[in-house]
Amino acid sequence: MLGTYTTFPELLILVPMLAGVICFFLGKNNAAKNVALFASIVTLCISLASLCYADEKFAKYNTVSYIWLKYIGSTYLVGLDATGRMLTLLTAIGFPLIFVATYKNDYKNSASFYGLMLLTQAGLMGVFCAMDALVFYFYWELALIPVYFLSSKWGGEKRIQATFKFFVYTFAGSLLMLIGIIYVYLHTPGRVFEDGTTSAHSFSINAFYQAKLAVSDQAWVFWLFFVAFAIKMPIFPFHTWQPDAYDQSPTSVTMVLSGIMVKMGLFGVLRWLIPIFPAATKEYAHLIMILSIIGIIYASCIAIVQDNLKKLVAYSSIAHIGLMCAAIFAMNAISVQGVLLQMFNHGINIIGLWIVVDQLEKKTGVKEISKLGGVAHKAPVLTILLVIIALANIALPLTNAFVGEFMMFAGVWQYNHWYAAIAGISIILAAVYTLNMIQKVFYGETKPLTESIKDIALHEKVILSVIVVCIFMMGVYPQPMIDLTKHAVKVLLTINQ
Repeated sequence: MLGTYTTFPELLILVPMLAGVICFFLGKNNAAKNVALFASIVTLCISLASLCYADEKFAKYNTVSYIWLKYIGSTYLVGLDATGRMLTLLTAIGFPLIFVATYKNDYKNSASFYGLMLLTQAGLMGVFCAMDALVFYFYWELALIPVYFLSSKWGGEKRIQATFKFFVYTFAGSLLMLIGIIYVYLHTPGRVFEDGTTSAHSFSINAFYQAKLAVSDQAWVFWLFFVAFAIKMPIFPFHTWQPDAYDQSPTSVTMVLSGIMVKMGLFGVLRWLIPIFPAATKEYAHLIMILSIIGIIYASCIAIVQDNLKKLVAYSSIAHIGLMCAAIFAMNAISVQGVLLQMFNHGINIIGLWIVVDQLEKKTGVKEISKLGGVAHKAPVLTILLVIIALANIALPLTNAFVGEFMMFAGVWQYNHWYAAIAGISIILAAVYTLNMIQKVFYGETKPLTESIKDIALHEKVILSVIVVCIFMMGVYPQPMIDLTKHAVKVLLTINQ
């Protein structure tokens, strides 16, 4: 098919991309902010509409291929499968939540800010839809590059150092992945195009799955891809860029990084790494699970003693991502299905936490937990909503995270009882740092900085209430999302056999 239909993946990428370009020309008023919000809502509507066309009989609306670089075997091939649909939905939900929650934030040169934010969204959509390795790499970089500028121009006092570390890590990972892509490409079968043109090799995802790689080659090329994905997640010991980047980036950018962008690494492992390198996956699964579990316990312990509220949430995220990575490499149906659910649920929950952190920082001007206290006396609605979101983040039963986390632990338990038992310690540690944060920040006596604090505005109550509704809906009745993941799990495990 050569672009006969206007497809959902095309629209999910083009709407934020075109809106982002338009934003750059809108001057210094609120026009860019309004265009960004409108474009993100349109993108959400497109994503929700795509759920009605998820059946295989609607394939013409979910995949499109344009001849691009045919002499080297690359086509602009994008599509929505079950995994991509889950994460494009998360991206589509996340951006309007972020834009509405931070609507009153003023940014110098806001046209460029919102233009870069929308380009980031377009890049993320492209990553989750790409079915060609070269297209995947293009959108991988498109998603990352705007974040460099967003963090370095609109970040905190130490933004340059934090952004430079982020740049070094991600650039090194991207370079390694590019080398890996080229090496695998040289071992793929050729391709014949409809016009009779042939290429010796192909960048298509199916050709990469069929690449003839010896086990000895898989053993080292595997790490070129994995390091790039591990940096993006991130997991121990590739995590050191994350706390500083989250702390120094504008909170809306941190929401994107923490809620959505870290899923690029997990997605890369599921979509590209495991199917291309099945032998290496089995060989290194133990090592990667050990690193992930070390990261879970390490990050949780650091979060317990953390006084910086933003870094506490950052280390909490490292612990959650570590569990997802461990569950992926357990490679059984229940663990992978749990990961797909948890990627979506973690994104919703962590964005909610960052919205609360942003409100506290705007109202008090500080991030130190020791300087806060008694917020519940002055902002009861904010407190109630925060407590619900925080308890969901530690997977309390009847909340959305409980379902995915239970499935992940069950899958890891099937793989290795000891790994599951050690990782399970994080449940206790997460309760410690979360409840400690709630007690110190929201209860107890008010401090000078919180004495005059006011409750959140109506639009902020609405956004946090929407997140709370999602938390309970997914926690009480997760079956629709579980059904959405079944096909993805079946395909992944079949390819890896």
